[in-house]
Amino acid sequence: MEHILAGISAAFSLTNLLICLAGVALGTLVGVLPGLGPVGAISMLLPLTFSMEPISALILISGIYFGGMYGGSTTSILVNVPGEAASVVTTLDGYKMTQKGRAGAALAIAAIGSFVAGTIGMILLTFLAPPIADMALRFGPPEYFAIVLVGLLVLSRMTDTSLLRSYLLIALGVVIALIGIDPMSGTLRLTFDSPWLMDGIDFIPIIMGLYGLSEVLGAMEQSDHKPVKADLSLRRLMPSKSEMRRSTGPIVRGGLLGFVLGLIPGPANIISTYASYGLEKKLSKKPEEFGQGAIEGVAGPESANNGASTGALVPLLSLGVPFSPLPAILLSAFMIQGITPGPLMMSEHPTTFWALIASMYIGNVMLLVLNLPMVGLFAKVSHLSPKVLMPIVMIFCFIGAYAVRNSLFDVVVLIIFGVLGYLLRKAKMEPSPLVLGVILGPVLENTLNQSALIFNGDLFKFFTRPISGTLLLIGLAVTFWPIVRRLFKAIRSRRTGA
Repeated sequence: MEHILAGISAAFSLTNLLICLAGVALGTLVGVLPGLGPVGAISMLLPLTFSMEPISALILISGIYFGGMYGGSTTSILVNVPGEAASVVTTLDGYKMTQKGRAGAALAIAAIGSFVAGTIGMILLTFLAPPIADMALRFGPPEYFAIVLVGLLVLSRMTDTSLLRSYLLIALGVVIALIGIDPMSGTLRLTFDSPWLMDGIDFIPIIMGLYGLSEVLGAMEQSDHKPVKADLSLRRLMPSKSEMRRSTGPIVRGGLLGFVLGLIPGPANIISTYASYGLEKKLSKKPEEFGQGAIEGVAGPESANNGASTGALVPLLSLGVPFSPLPAILLSAFMIQGITPGPLMMSEHPTTFWALIASMYIGNVMLLVLNLPMVGLFAKVSHLSPKVLMPIVMIFCFIGAYAVRNSLFDVVVLIIFGVLGYLLRKAKMEPSPLVLGVILGPVLENTLNQSALIFNGDLFKFFTRPISGTLLLIGLAVTFWPIVRRLFKAIRSRRTGA
């Protein structure tokens, strides 16, 4: 209780309240930018935290996290352009409501649904994270190596990119993470005698290039989008009694469904929105209204999106392992501050942990208070031409990359990975496996080295420990099952042909 009260006290300090407000405002503002989304928002704004105290920095990033998740719904509803992949479903009914003059009601329900789902998720996170962390204290390096390895293998199957390409991107990310000085022997690896590579390649310019700069390059190919002019006066924001009544069930169901799916490896935000939309359409007495402006088609998916965002924090904070790209970006924010999320965080940084949890409750309330009256202002940002918007994003990316180490080399890294990210998108390959490989590569290497020392070099002993052995068997099954299934199909087709 002493640590909890200390964390709450830190979160309610005037400075941290203002930082939380700035975080949710920035997150919403940047989340409104079409295509950038919360991953791009956080990666672009990470440099703001370099000189901040750990608690304040994490409160700012968590505010951007939740603000960015909400901001994507604004463009989906107003201009039929998803702010991020998880907001695609919202366009189906949200934009139809805008065309019918009910944009304000759709935006209000999205804000209310995000608030309710976020609150449900925060309560569950508060009670679930500590016991999971206590259980994880029994884990050693072999177990953590197995968790990270299996997480990478499972996540590689959760993107639209083919399995082989996902594995290649993960391997490339791990190789990039190995550049620099070997922590065990002190020898140089993959530096090619370049002094710029001796300290390795920082992951922040990589992330900003893959998500921020590549978005700018992609936007240069697109024509201006002409939005429908919507009445966003405060009077028109309030949904009717009928709309509120129809939204209550979808909001609660979406929040719970999203939280549960957030605990599972993969793009939970995207999966939860489709699952919620399908569930509400199946439960509805008028399923024919879906796709024509049904308020349930906005309330359910938006609540599920926010619930999944909160659920994804449980494995990150309790195990220290991100189950999707967005928590992986959050992990980088923790690492910048010298804090490693996981079971030891609650004992080594208890005030920081509980201040972060308390700030999430506060930020959730701020989002509701901020977005209802100010949604018109945020909407005007989405109406800006890409010719105005994207140069601003590019300037943020260049400044942020240079600020990492005050090095022009990081700007070069930004440009290289910006071009690479653009090419990956053109090839319809998701860059998330590459990012996960870069961020989790050092963890994978360190735990493997520690495990090798424990086992005296006999790596088969991984399978003698119940947890690591079970996890690695799951990883092998995930990897080789597609190959085995194809072999069975080929044998069966030959038999039927014969």
